[in-house]
Amino acid sequence: MAKKSSTKLPKRKGEYTYRGKTVEQLKKLNMEEFAQLIPARQRRTIKRGISDEHKKIMQKIKDGETTIKTHRRDMIIFPDMVGLNLEIYNGKSFEKVEVMPEMLGHYFGEFSMTRRRVNHGSAGVGATKSSKFVPLK
Repeated sequence: MAKKSSTKLPKRKGEYTYRGKTVEQLKKLNMEEFAQLIPARQRRTIKRGISDEHKKIMQKIKDGETTIKTHRRDMIIFPDMVGLNLEIYNGKSFEKVEVMPEMLGHYFGEFSMTRRRVNHGSAGVGATKSSKFVPLK
């Protein structure tokens, strides 16, 4: 009986590339050149122009701040942000997020969930008709 060859791809070893370019090469690109590499929704956002609030965040990055707190969940992650620590507001608190190269082209809000997993408890006494017949301990 012949052995089947494994079709699984090995995990990435070495340097991360995004659409064939390393992070250092991406950092050298201007915003319009980077926009050509990212998906259409993000490309359209950049083409229409970024808002003043987004420009303030970009200025903080250029000034060298390593930790940035923001409520802007609709901002796209650019190559200049790789390695930064962001605190993104989820509606209740600021979630700490370290920007990795794999996050390029995604939105801030994708990494700070606004809803938690639902954990339903058991029904209390009198909550259902069947609970009338459950003996109390």
